[in-house]
Amino acid sequence: MGFRWNSPLVQVLAVGFICFCCPGIYNALSSIGGGGQLESDVDENANSALYACFCIVGLFAGAVHNKLGPKWTILIGSITYPLYASSLLVYTHTKASAFTIVAGGILGAGAGLLWTAQGSMMMAYPREHHKGKYIGYFWAIFNMGSILGSLIALGINFKASTEAPGPLGDTTYIVFIALMVCGSLIALTLSSPHNVTHDNGDHIKIHPYPSWTSELTSVLKLFLDWRMLVLTPMFLSSNWFYAYQFTVVNGVYFNVRTQALNNAFYWGCQILGSWSFAKILDKQGLTRRKRAIIGLFVIAVAFIATWVGGIFFQMTFDTVPEKRNDFMDMKVKYIGPLALYMLYGANDAAWQTYCYWLMGSLSNDAAVLSRYAGYYKSIQSAGGAISWRLNGIGTPYMTQLIICFGLLVGSLPGALFFAFRVKDHTDDDDNAQSIHLNKVELQSKDSWQ
Repeated sequence: MGFRWNSPLVQVLAVGFICFCCPGIYNALSSIGGGGQLESDVDENANSALYACFCIVGLFAGAVHNKLGPKWTILIGSITYPLYASSLLVYTHTKASAFTIVAGGILGAGAGLLWTAQGSMMMAYPREHHKGKYIGYFWAIFNMGSILGSLIALGINFKASTEAPGPLGDTTYIVFIALMVCGSLIALTLSSPHNVTHDNGDHIKIHPYPSWTSELTSVLKLFLDWRMLVLTPMFLSSNWFYAYQFTVVNGVYFNVRTQALNNAFYWGCQILGSWSFAKILDKQGLTRRKRAIIGLFVIAVAFIATWVGGIFFQMTFDTVPEKRNDFMDMKVKYIGPLALYMLYGANDAAWQTYCYWLMGSLSNDAAVLSRYAGYYKSIQSAGGAISWRLNGIGTPYMTQLIICFGLLVGSLPGALFFAFRVKDHTDDDDNAQSIHLNKVELQSKDSWQ
């Protein structure tokens, strides 16, 4: 049928571009140790506030999304990103850490809204046999933003002194803020889910609940859902390692321009990791259960091998080096740490792709999946808040690594238990709940507008 703005794929791609400009650029900024600041403890405290608020708001963001719809939920969430980047620019000149920490908390609330709406769209809009592909498309576009941000930081700071870590310059922050504002504005163009149709005219499944009480009750019931409970360790571990990877592996060991270069490779490997793994998860000719089990085996082998390599690398330093390493000085010795960091990125993407794909196997209903996405981001952010705090109080580097590795391994039994119970097609208890909306029904609905 050609290009249609209200097609499921185009809407997911549009959200990908919003995340390209907002979370993508934020990731490029965050993955430069200390958010580009010399005093990394400010960024670490801001990240603790960010993830704590993300955890709380994310849990209930599904209810907000189901009442406001993706356009307004994503718009409100996305405008908090330029605010946070602005706070780091202000800190560069005033050293007013309170503003940065408060902005981090506000960003956490906004991110909870944005990522819940994004997760719901990414899982609910595709057909069942295309869910991995849609996740791969989104992850590719989103991480291109991180690559662009990293290259911008590298270009602007390439001639910076290699003797000291140094903060990012004002120009870098200003460019990042402008990109984030542009991304926020794209949210205004998103279609109402009621208007999103597949090429054959089918609407996506949406079950609007009649009241806030019903929405909040549905969210709280997730804590009694065995499927969410067995996946909770996997959700908890899925962002825990960012504090270690960004501030220790990248932030402590390398100087600013090398960090920026590393991040371009890191986020590039995120694209490869998600896209290639999505191919496995959507492989036709195998039952969905077999794909779930094979997928878990693949990522388990990959991350175990990578983190064992990380242990050997971490044994080479246990404090901040007197002089941060520069890729031009290291020459051949740079290849090993860079390869490890790239594998960390690929593993992260595959891990999160798998989490989304598992949740997407549970339902095709956008309202139901928004609650799953909110629960996922809430638990994920709780782990992030704890890990950034552990990093901020000076937990030994090797201890941080062992905790990350242990959480990943500890999540495997629950994930395997779930994988053996994945069904070939979604039985919708959701079908009993879902309402297939036609144009007449749409006119009578006042939510999701």
